[in-house]
Amino acid sequence: MTFPRIHDLLPDARAELRLPDHKPLYTEAEAQAEANRCLYCTDAPCIQACPTSIDVPTFIKKIATGNVRGSARTIFEKNMLGYSCARVCPVEVLCAGACVYTGWHRDPIAIGRLQRYATEIATREGQAPLFTPKPARGSAGLRVALIGAGPASLACAAALALEGHGAVVFEKRAFPGGLNTTGIAPYKLHAGDALQEVEWIAALGVEIRTGIEVGRDVMGADLVDGYDAVFVGVGLGSDSALGLPGEEGAGVYGATAWIEAMKVTRIGQLDLGKVVVVGGGNTAIDMARECAELGAVEVTMVYRRGVGDMSGYAHELELAKREGVRVIPETVPVGFVRLHDGRVAALRVAGAHAGKAVPGTEREIPCDTVGIAIGQSKLRGLADELPGVRLDARGCIVADPATGATDHPKIWSGGDCVNGGKEVVHAVADGRNAAHAIMRRLGKER
Repeated sequence: MTFPRIHDLLPDARAELRLPDHKPLYTEAEAQAEANRCLYCTDAPCIQACPTSIDVPTFIKKIATGNVRGSARTIFEKNMLGYSCARVCPVEVLCAGACVYTGWHRDPIAIGRLQRYATEIATREGQAPLFTPKPARGSAGLRVALIGAGPASLACAAALALEGHGAVVFEKRAFPGGLNTTGIAPYKLHAGDALQEVEWIAALGVEIRTGIEVGRDVMGADLVDGYDAVFVGVGLGSDSALGLPGEEGAGVYGATAWIEAMKVTRIGQLDLGKVVVVGGGNTAIDMARECAELGAVEVTMVYRRGVGDMSGYAHELELAKREGVRVIPETVPVGFVRLHDGRVAALRVAGAHAGKAVPGTEREIPCDTVGIAIGQSKLRGLADELPGVRLDARGCIVADPATGATDHPKIWSGGDCVNGGKEVVHAVADGRNAAHAIMRRLGKER
């Protein structure tokens, strides 16, 4: 690895460490008790609901029989980022949501927690490696450049490395791991845990170069010319802004930028005061819950349509409400109120109809901090760096959903930069599938 060790990257007193793990690691007894509840269905709807098609009944059966390493191998054979996915996947709407127990109005098998148990126990320091990559092929193998060190690129690189091919990941940040490191709610996954997973991937023979931005430090065309293939897994761009008067300045943050600062750089106490989060997606809910748990005086979510129209998961929103987050639907921001010293004093809002402000309904919500969570910009400049890569009307890369192939014969892509922003497990599936497509097209799959 070429990036620093974890303790050199992350401050010990960063704010995220104040947020406890909401679903802590099972004990052996807890894991076996839960595993023994599984019916090992022959049709296994949980497998069908997993974007990476993990053989859920098999890995659970192995936990029940005490074969934890075998369980972890079953998981990793389909999903090399199975540890982080166990912690961050919305299992309520994926594998656990498809569990037959759910149809019987009983608690589904805790698939995510069992997956975390197997993967965490089997990869602890001192454990023998679960996988041995095939010997490096040297000049007979592929060299693949991967842009972005998030889950899609890491999954692609891992699949290539296991087959003895060279995989070099270029990441513009000092932190590899993508949103697993910088954007996941800390009560699901701390940045340090995400970086440990990256180290596990790197140990397979993946080379990770941080602090290198494509288009600045290395040209995209040079990567295309210098490597057998290029995989683009850059995620999404910066937070979108409201574009309202008074938005620029202290106290107003893009939600993903705020979460990143809280997770990897901001230390000590946060003077949040009263917080308003604008948006109704999962990022908005995450920031609201994090602020509530970090001691904000009060937290309010403002959304332009009805609660039923929110794109965030209903179970996450319900948990936010239990933690004291107030939700004000059918309300849109129209401006900011700042004091003479520049501090935010209030968010000016109006009632909304069909997502649009209704004249004459303006009022102010007093606040000290505002988070904007209305989406992220797309990376349109990337198309200029990689000629032959086409973008759709949303600004996302056009790629074959099954293989990740783009219009350029040497470039593949996957993850958020293609799908516009889905779960980590979808990015992992994209990266894994692209790796096999690269090897098939170039005749290098054994």
